[in-house]
Amino acid sequence: MAGTTALPLQEFIASLDNTCLPKILQVCSGVYFQGSIYEISGSEVSFSTGDLVKVTGIELLSVCCEDISTNEKFELPISHTGLFKVVPDDMPYSTIEEMLSLRPVGLESCLPFTFASHSKMTFENFTLGAGRALTVLSIQRREGKEDQVRCHVQGKEGASAEVCIPLSSRGEFHECESEERFTLREIMSSPCLRSRKFRFINTTKCDQPLILSPVYQVNAIMSLRKNVLKFPSSLEVDVIDVTDVCKDVTFVTPLSLTEVLSQPDESFPAVVEILEGPESRSLFKCNWLPQFNKNENLIFHKKGTSPMILISSLKSRKAQQFFLVSQQYGGRFRRRPREFNSVYELYVALAQAPDLRVTVTTNCEEVEEEGLPGLSVGDQLEVVSCKMVELPCGSSKGQKESIEALFCRRLQELDDDDDDDEEEEEEVNQECEKEEIFLPLYMQGHFVEVITDTKKYRLRDLGKQFKLPLDVKVVSRDTELETDPLVGFPCLRIEGAMLEPTIQASFPNRPDHCFEIPTQWLSLSVCFTKDPLPWPNEQPPMFHLDTVTEVTDTFLYEFRKQGNSDAAPPPRPPKRNLSSSKSLKKTSKKVSSKADKHKHRSDKSVPAKELGDLNLNSKKRPPAPPPPAILDDEPPPVVPRKHLAPEMTTGKAQPNTYVKMEDSKKVSLSDVAADVDSDHDYEIVDDTLAAMMKTAQENVLFY
Repeated sequence: MAGTTALPLQEFIASLDNTCLPKILQVCSGVYFQGSIYEISGSEVSFSTGDLVKVTGIELLSVCCEDISTNEKFELPISHTGLFKVVPDDMPYSTIEEMLSLRPVGLESCLPFTFASHSKMTFENFTLGAGRALTVLSIQRREGKEDQVRCHVQGKEGASAEVCIPLSSRGEFHECESEERFTLREIMSSPCLRSRKFRFINTTKCDQPLILSPVYQVNAIMSLRKNVLKFPSSLEVDVIDVTDVCKDVTFVTPLSLTEVLSQPDESFPAVVEILEGPESRSLFKCNWLPQFNKNENLIFHKKGTSPMILISSLKSRKAQQFFLVSQQYGGRFRRRPREFNSVYELYVALAQAPDLRVTVTTNCEEVEEEGLPGLSVGDQLEVVSCKMVELPCGSSKGQKESIEALFCRRLQELDDDDDDDEEEEEEVNQECEKEEIFLPLYMQGHFVEVITDTKKYRLRDLGKQFKLPLDVKVVSRDTELETDPLVGFPCLRIEGAMLEPTIQASFPNRPDHCFEIPTQWLSLSVCFTKDPLPWPNEQPPMFHLDTVTEVTDTFLYEFRKQGNSDAAPPPRPPKRNLSSSKSLKKTSKKVSSKADKHKHRSDKSVPAKELGDLNLNSKKRPPAPPPPAILDDEPPPVVPRKHLAPEMTTGKAQPNTYVKMEDSKKVSLSDVAADVDSDHDYEIVDDTLAAMMKTAQENVLFY
């Protein structure tokens, strides 16, 4: 661009693109009051005559629309969905060549376009009437002959023809209105369209021709400032392009963390200054983040790529915590059994790692109408594979549906039999029998993984030998850390692994205490300084690296969004048939008795069912005898309690003298005959004797 030609900032920025940046501009004049000081985005910006501004980037924000008739201006966002059409120029042209040369855009880059002649035109043996529209298709360049334009003519009743018109043809020509429609983004992306006038298709908003101008957000730096400036290109400031003249002017170059990674290795270690701190809502909760303040210094030791593991604590009464752990972590882990809350979670775990064995932790009732098997607490399942099976799924017509289900083997212990002592030697290798069952993927349940691995693992070994996610526990801390935040959790879950570009950094007051900054997850603007390093030349201290960084739950959500965005949801269960509700109740009762029997099949004590029958199914007892008669109406005298009777010291209770007893009612426990009609073979206490014992107890209490 011209070296001494002053242009409005809006016009100059509109002529740029990011490929030709950076550009150095010099401020010539402005129309702002108070010394051209104004507030933009919360920071005070001042442009004075002679200031040098280095433009490092531009971003299209909106479009300024100027009404030609009233000079009124308004802005529309670039995402505006309204459509526009080109307004043809009113100026007539005397020749075809003049019309092509004075068009605001080049013909080749904006074809086709349509024009009309106000007078009749004759070309050799072809005559064209006045007002007939011609659409220019191309320009035919001919050596040694006059150039022509190839035009398309639409005739009556669908007839059409092509005609070639010499550029020297004279007449009165006008550009016709085109029916083509454009969006704001399409207009701004084409330099040809950007120079034309447009009109809204919706005439109720604005029927007048409009001049559309892009409004950019300009990112720039100044020679006397360290911070990054952001201002709109619509500022009424005139500028001059002095890029070629001011190449040797020193500008503070702000760099993002991603741009720091592109610096050569020879640039490290170095002292950098923070120009813009991180956002208030950061993804990190570590102790070094609050010290990232504006104008503070950091030491960048080196850049690189670090394998990292994302670990979370399990939900409990305490708040759930999340950690980003480097694979250089020196602690030891031991595997912990995982918990699954549905069959679908078992399916996902099986797809990641085969040979899965779980224990049922919640009873599940059998529902035959829906093909759901019954599970009891303590059942061990060997998950084999996922298959398509035919299940009734609650259909009233008895029809079966083909659904996905997990094929499992239920491991059942064999019942011990005292009479099978001779066969024990033959069955030494058969500790359990296996029952094949199918669990639909939509079935609910609670399971715990069965593992027998007690080996201690390093973090890098866990990632190599097992699929993630994986539940672990820290059994030995990292001795290199002052405080290991992973110690003390009963269970930790390794959510996933990532390969992160990082910068190893530290603070000048503790240069040996280093930490890693994941550059893709933190927004920070810094600049390299010429300050010396805080240690003698070529004698760096012994570095200690923090390998554990606490992050927020938002970090976990963003990580899952990047890795599992296309994960399919679990299948829905089929609709339950309401007409089979009665049969479902009967089935549930039947299943509960089966589950109880299965649960206590190895217990050789008195069965729970027989204990229930003792109270519910025994024969009707005889009515209780009437209370014994009292000898007289006077209350019994109070016996002194100073000395114990000699009989009481022997442990034998004396007969109550205040209760009338008949000798015929005295019965010993050995004289009670067993009820031969009863289903049980144990003794029943006689009701009369029970009543007598109760009465004796009441009198002792009364005494």
